[in-house]
Amino acid sequence: MEYTIQKLARMAGVSTRTLRYYDEIGLLKPARLTSSGYRIYGGHELERLQHILFYRELEVDLDTIARIVNADGFDGASALYEHREKLLDRRRRLDVLLDNVEKTIALAEGRGTMSDAERFEGFKERMIEENEAKYGEEIRRKYGEKAVEESNKKLRGMTKEQHEEAARLAEEIHAALAEAYATGDPASAEAQRVAELHKRWLAFYWAEYSKEAHAGLARMYVEDERFRAYYDKQTPGSAEFLRDSIVIFTGQG
Repeated sequence: MEYTIQKLARMAGVSTRTLRYYDEIGLLKPARLTSSGYRIYGGHELERLQHILFYRELEVDLDTIARIVNADGFDGASALYEHREKLLDRRRRLDVLLDNVEKTIALAEGRGTMSDAERFEGFKERMIEENEAKYGEEIRRKYGEKAVEESNKKLRGMTKEQHEEAARLAEEIHAALAEAYATGDPASAEAQRVAELHKRWLAFYWAEYSKEAHAGLARMYVEDERFRAYYDKQTPGSAEFLRDSIVIFTGQG
């Protein structure tokens, strides 16, 4: 069956403007154009749009979606299984958050009790959700699905005390980085101490440590503008200095 752009937009719950934009950027081309220039979409385009909307629901950016669906080895059936697993994981995280909110409301209204551990469970799920939204695709592309899921599993298993220690260590890294940056030498003792602290901090989140992955993460701090902005917030150039310090520390230059 074929659809005009208006019919497809109504059925899919998107605007015709969105479909035109997808056409312009090469993400979703119509099957054909009529003699009057109207876009006509067929079954293949419907399936492709469904995948695009699944990825958008998972907050994947359009450039990344285009690379995925335009790849020679793209397998629609396998992608559906992947969509399902990610959506089920999101639903599980949302269920935990909803349960946490309900318990917090009950506590505030004097209808129940809530342990510190239960409060922390909700926080960990929020943290995972935020990390997934911000960095999920990039991290998975760089380190793989298994590594990310193992990291999330480790985060869920963290105790309140471990989380507090990780947060304290992150603050210590920032303070030590500012002092080390003042030396101007990423190979200095101060800079190498920062790299060591960073390794200790990673141990709270990574299932296993490798020098190669540590250096790769440090390089991403510079390559990704969001990470760069985080480290450069107080002192511009800190992200590059941290990268250089970690590359020296790991011997991965």
